[in-house]
Amino acid sequence: MATITLIGELLAKKGETFVYLGPLSECRDCKLKTVCFNLDVGKWYTISSVREIHHDCKIHENGVRVVEAEPVGIPASVLSRYAIEGISISFEPNRCSYFSCENYRLCNPIGINSGGKYQVTTVFNEIECKNGQPMKKVFLT
Repeated sequence: MATITLIGELLAKKGETFVYLGPLSECRDCKLKTVCFNLDVGKWYTISSVREIHHDCKIHENGVRVVEAEPVGIPASVLSRYAIEGISISFEPNRCSYFSCENYRLCNPIGINSGGKYQVTTVFNEIECKNGQPMKKVFLT
């Protein structure tokens, strides 16, 4: 189910995915803060619709636009043996020293609590692991 919210004009594109990191203290006096801060902290969203309504904003350079955002799974990587749709896992980030690896963000995703319980909702392809681990990209909820 989509939620109406505000997002920076430059980011407001249908199909864009983002993680909501929480409210900013600079916005505490803004009359629109309840619309900006109505998402769940740490959850990932995809913009399903961009509306024509635009507002000025002292944080976003070109203001904000009204969008409809739908929650989506958190993109992550897990060992291939755990890449089974519907399975519940206790997620531990892959402690890897290859910070420049193209898959580093999947192995250490934003919005994941170390040791938290998650369900694998979608399984994608196998990804290359510089540590030699058999890993697959998944969505977690």
